[in-house]
Parts: sequence; structure tokens; C-alpha cells
Amino acid sequence: MGSHRTLTREELSAAITRGDVDTVIVAFPDLQGRLVGKRVSGWFFLEDVAEHGTENCNYLIATDMDDTPIPGYQFASYDLGYGDMLAMPDWNTVRVLPWHSKTALVLCDVQHSDTHLPITVSPRQMLHDQVAAAKKAGYTAMLGSEIEFFLFHDSYRQANDKGYKSVVPHSPWMEDYQIVQTSFDEYVIGDIRRNLDAAGIPIECSKGEAGRGQHEVNLRYADALEMADRNLIYKSAAKEIAASHGRSVSFMAKYDFAETGSSCHVHSSLWNVKDHSPAFAGDRMPEVFEQHVAGLLATARDFSLLWAPTVNSYKRFQPGSWAPTAIAWGTDNRTLGYRVVGHGAGARVECRIPGADANSYFAFAGTIAGGLYGIRHKLKLEKPFKGNGYEATDVVRIPGSLFEAIQCWEESAIVRECFGDEVHHHILTMAKAEWQAFNRTVTDWELNRYFERA
Repeated sequence: MGSHRTLTREELSAAITRGDVDTVIVAFPDLQGRLVGKRVSGWFFLEDVAEHGTENCNYLIATDMDDTPIPGYQFASYDLGYGDMLAMPDWNTVRVLPWHSKTALVLCDVQHSDTHLPITVSPRQMLHDQVAAAKKAGYTAMLGSEIEFFLFHDSYRQANDKGYKSVVPHSPWMEDYQIVQTSFDEYVIGDIRRNLDAAGIPIECSKGEAGRGQHEVNLRYADALEMADRNLIYKSAAKEIAASHGRSVSFMAKYDFAETGSSCHVHSSLWNVKDHSPAFAGDRMPEVFEQHVAGLLATARDFSLLWAPTVNSYKRFQPGSWAPTAIAWGTDNRTLGYRVVGHGAGARVECRIPGADANSYFAFAGTIAGGLYGIRHKLKLEKPFKGNGYEATDVVRIPGSLFEAIQCWEESAIVRECFGDEVHHHILTMAKAEWQAFNRTVTDWELNRYFERA
């Protein structure tokens, strides 16, 4: 059970038989990018689940963050009876989770229980389909991401009791790259790093970020599906490990308007399937690299829901905030949505648009689909932008609200071309439900502003 590797099916069976593992979490990502599923006794996993999977109510990928069943989905509804779907183990994903006693995790793909066909609108299948499209075009998509979060002194229950107001950041200072200040946080952050590494999720580094109590833990890049799986586990682990220390972390895009937002920068490159060579390497940008970046630019507004899925996501896009507002590209320019970096085999493009609240399966599917769209249509890449993207008057902007992003997605022929009608409808229904839920709420800001003075 060494570091940097997953277990085989046989190794998991042996660990259960020896008594080293007595619980197997059998889980998959929901629409919000959270782990959902069951904890299964080791003996039952071997006798039944390993071969036949587990049955789960299909509303789990047709619900909001409160697990409220949302009307309007074509895939699942009260009218259709909210039946079961099958979660089948992906044997490439078995890990022992050292922060839980004698516990292993296996991630699953979900299937229709009657036909055993993949469920097209499930997050993991959405990414599977884009990976397959890339392979058909002759490429393997490699992705890396940097997901930031805030660490708080409050436990989750204490924060909840406060209504999440006046929570106390773990550092009173901005701790960007600071070693002494982050040393005070190391009992939590170091525990996250070491546990993830021991669970077969290689960690490159952690660092303080540009907010009070803000951190970034960088995972080693991988192929798209493996990287999304790593992010899913990382976000769960960070919360669980922080909670074990009586602390909390938040992956909200913008928990406090006065603070820096938390991002999920996505680095992407394509590699040739035939000889495993980097397709973006060269003294100058190869044509396929230019087309990939041009495709990302052409699809960015339409795909906004895939990297900014909540009302809160759009609070992050502020001038001079390290979060971009411009859909433009440049060489090593952090004021833009897209930044071309690296050289040789490391040549890649960084999308700075997604927030830490993004579902990695959706964000990665959008990244691959956008790049392939540019390659498929042989799009020409505009000249790199130079200067301050926040102050530019001649660039396209990221949508300013969830409502605007919904309009971009709903009216997009590109979305339908890249993802198909089923996925188009499913993501649209999810986003509209989130917008409607917000609009059925009176906020503290409205009460403070209007109660007495309106």
C-alpha cells in the first residue's frame, strides 16, 4: 500500500481478508462535485458489491446542494418514480484512506439499473465522454489544477451556530508564500498533505495564498479522469481532516467580499496517443496548441456554468483580484482568463476562470471540449494580449452573474454540439434551480439596506 499508487482489486481483497480493511466507501461524484454513496462492510463488499455494485436512488444526480429533488429533469423525477441506478466499481480507483480507520475507497461509474448503460448526464460520464472524444481525435488530455481554500479556527458546528458570520480565519495576516505563518497552520495542512500522499494522491507542495488563512495544495498532474478523481478526494479529505482537528475549511469561491477569492486554475495539454509525445511542444506554438487555445476562448462564455456553478461563483470575478474578468490569452499574464506557460513537454495553457467551488468533472470536460472544438473547426488564434486585462476595453468578459451564464449556456449551439442535448438540458436545469433558490431568499444585505429605510 505504498505512496503514489492505487490498489488492485486483488490487493483490496487481500487487505479485507487480512483484516487491514473492514470498511469500503463505494462512492461517486454528485452534481456539486461531492462524494456520495455508501460505506460497505468489507465482507459484504467481497461477497456482493465487488461483482454487482450498489444501488442508489437516481435523484442523487438530479438534486440541489440541500438534496432537494428538483423538478424539470428529464433523467429523474417524481413522475418517473425516482428509481435506482447502479454504481459499479472502477478498479483503477481503489485507495486506502489513512485518515479513516481500516477504510478503503473505490470510485464508481453509474449505470441505468435495467440496461447497465452509462448514465450520460452523470459528472464522471460527462468527463469519460470528452476523454473518449479526445482519444478519437488522436489525443490524451493531461490536466493539473490548483484548488485554494480558507482554513478557519472554528469547527464546522461552531461556524454553523454563528450562521457562518464572524468566522475566524486561521491566520490574521495574508500569508502568500509565507513560511513562518503557514507553519502555524501546518498541524492541519501538513496532515492533509501527508494523508493524501499516503492515499496514492501525489502532492507536489502546499503554500500560503493571498488571503488570511488561505492555502493551496498542489496535486501532481495526471490524465483528465484521474485528476478529477484526485480533486474529488482532496476536497473531501481536506474537510474531514480539518474537522478531525476541530477546524473547518471552505472551498467557497468568495466567502468574504473583502478577501481574495478561491480558485481552481486548470492547466491543460494534449499528448499524441500514437507515440505519447507532447502535442504542444515546440520552439513556437504548434498549430494544434493554437487551435486548442482558440477553442477555449471561443467556448469560454458558453461554458461558464461548468467552472462557475453558483450564485457566489460570480462574486469572485473582480478587477485587480487575481481572479480574471477578461476572456483573452497571453504569455504568463495573470490578469487574463488564459495564460500560456511552460516550455517543451511542459508547455500548457492555464485557465484561471474556475473557482474552488467548481465540480472538477464538469470543469475538465469543458476544458477538453473547448480545446477539441477549436481543433475540429481549425480556429485561428488571436494575437496574445499584452497589458492589464482588467482595464482593457476591447476584450470579451466572463459573465457577470449566474443568470447571464445560464443565458449563455441555454442559447448555445456550441454546447449542444460538444455535449449533446441530454447534458445541455441537465446542466441548464441544475443552474436554473440554483438561481431560483437564490431568488426565493431574502438576504441579510437586503434587510440591512431596506428594512428601515425603504
